[in-house]
Amino acid sequence: MDPRDTAPDSWEQEDDVEATVDGQLESTFTALNVNAKPFVPNINAAEFVPVFVTKGHQENNDSAVAVDKNSSMEVTDNAAPVENGDTETSTEELWDQRESEPNQEEPGGGDRGPELPEITEKTAPDMIEEEEEVQIPKVQPTQPDAPRKEHINVVFIGHVDAGKSTIGGQIMYLTGMVDKRTLEKYEREAKEKNRETWYLSWALDTNQEERDKGKTVEVGRAYFETEKKHFTILDAPGHKSFVPNMIGGASQADLAVLVISARKGEFETGFEKGGQTREHAMLAKTAGVKHLIVLVNKMDDPTVSWSLERYEECKEKLVPFLKKVGFNPKKDIHFMPCSGLTGANLKEPTDMCSWYTGLPFIPHLDSLPHFNRPFDGPVRLPIVDKYKDMGTVILGKLESGSISKAQQLVMMPNRHVVEVLSFLSDDVETDDAGPGENLKLRLKGIEEEEILPGFILCNAENLCHSGRTFDAQIVIIEHKSIICPGYNAVLHIHTCIEEVQITALICLVDKKSGEKSKTRPRFVKQDQVCIARLRTAGTICLETFKDFPQMGRFTLRDEGKTIAIGKVLKLVADRD
Repeated sequence: MDPRDTAPDSWEQEDDVEATVDGQLESTFTALNVNAKPFVPNINAAEFVPVFVTKGHQENNDSAVAVDKNSSMEVTDNAAPVENGDTETSTEELWDQRESEPNQEEPGGGDRGPELPEITEKTAPDMIEEEEEVQIPKVQPTQPDAPRKEHINVVFIGHVDAGKSTIGGQIMYLTGMVDKRTLEKYEREAKEKNRETWYLSWALDTNQEERDKGKTVEVGRAYFETEKKHFTILDAPGHKSFVPNMIGGASQADLAVLVISARKGEFETGFEKGGQTREHAMLAKTAGVKHLIVLVNKMDDPTVSWSLERYEECKEKLVPFLKKVGFNPKKDIHFMPCSGLTGANLKEPTDMCSWYTGLPFIPHLDSLPHFNRPFDGPVRLPIVDKYKDMGTVILGKLESGSISKAQQLVMMPNRHVVEVLSFLSDDVETDDAGPGENLKLRLKGIEEEEILPGFILCNAENLCHSGRTFDAQIVIIEHKSIICPGYNAVLHIHTCIEEVQITALICLVDKKSGEKSKTRPRFVKQDQVCIARLRTAGTICLETFKDFPQMGRFTLRDEGKTIAIGKVLKLVADRD
């Protein structure tokens, strides 16, 4: 009868045996090298038989029932040469043997190598599974001791169908974030739907509705790395119905890429009054984007065929408008031709375009100067989105300050004290993060229902301001009739969207001289600048533009159009 089937003499004794085995396993598993290279067995190696196996044989013949906690090594050694033994016990015992042997014969450890082929023979399926798991991550996570790359958020903006998602997908392929096999799968699926040219955009448009219609709805997120920098792609929707989503994406960006189509008719449609090229450029500037790269896409189109004349025509029309919005053409704007579908001039220069002498797109991004961000400033993290996943998870871009694990923070305007359990920076778990990083934080001490997009995480020592009434300087960009006190619109400030009413017009500001009128205006109209008092429907978090520009800029929208842009000058305490 098998000794394992019989009841032990005393239950205490049995517990002791299990405890010692567990302890032994624990100590051996901590010594495992997790980052070791995959083992490739040498099939032609001679079979290795240790000396103590023969001793173990004799002892085993003498007493078959001598299965003791101290002789577990000998049992496993005996099991190793048996080819067709009981597989369940042999694999477990082999692991025990493999890990505990080097501990006994530490110097040299030469016997470990040749012994492994037998293990691999028995556990071949396990090895295959392990190898497959090793190949899954597309990007190696950076070593903890490696210097941190600068983190830059790039938003792709422009008219619908200009090729924003396609360029984003192509960049991910060129930088190795999407493998060829996945793209081939997308290409097959796109061909079945008669949408062959859309397959690259599917890397960012993951939603089924977005793929069916070929239109981005939500801001797509992805990331890629160059030699010097780490970039987060924010793929904004181009359709006018989804401009609020685009504003949310632009508010997280450091750098904007305005994609325009060089194809005959498409550029004109996007640039005319109703087109999104104008609106997006203006909204990006309002959201605080300082540097703009204009990608003239679809240069490989038969109607364009890399024509310098067409490229210059697009450039001439755009520059005066971008200048009017507030970009400096010499410092802030950089034009370059490209083709999103073929990938020409994105990573490598193309022969088709000999007249363009500048750097291609990705090397140009890598060569940009560093952004100055305050590491020692107060913690400010506007929340973009939230969901439940083993706790409350929030998404957002850290505007200033730095966050570390287990830190206590305050959620404004509700003043909830929360603790950071863990966080991911671009899907890589880290212990601390600096300004400019896109983070996913898991919080303790607050429910998902108690958070709204537009709330802000702050440190307790330096809370952000919150309120309902503020004075602001507003530029009326597009409005057919006049605007009087009592006018209602939708306010977009950082990631917050709230209804707002202009309660009073304080004065008009002269555009050229900056002088303020001495009398209160009764109304304002298009292209005028005024200082007005605004009151929101609910309490929001905001700062003055002078103290914190990222949280002091805003946009006013009504009836699907951007009506005005402005900056917060003064916060007014509520009387009630």
